[in-house]
Amino acid sequence: MVRVRRETKGRGGKTVTSVTGVPVPEGALALLAAELKKRCGTGGTVKDGIIEIQGDHRDTLVTELSKRGYVVKLAGG
Repeated sequence: MVRVRRETKGRGGKTVTSVTGVPVPEGALALLAAELKKRCGTGGTVKDGIIEIQGDHRDTLVTELSKRGYVVKLAGG
């Protein structure tokens, strides 16, 4: 189960969209993150197995990950 959530806590008020639970190895996770960043047209990173995309791109990420065959849920408020 892949979870997509929006976070602002501890980031100086900036919004970040986090993607957790992606069942791929670390190297493939970096490639997936690069493709998702390109799709959203923004920056991001991979930290401790969590993909972080700058900005609120939950809808775009849910659509893109669903197309790739993952079961995706929105998490958090």
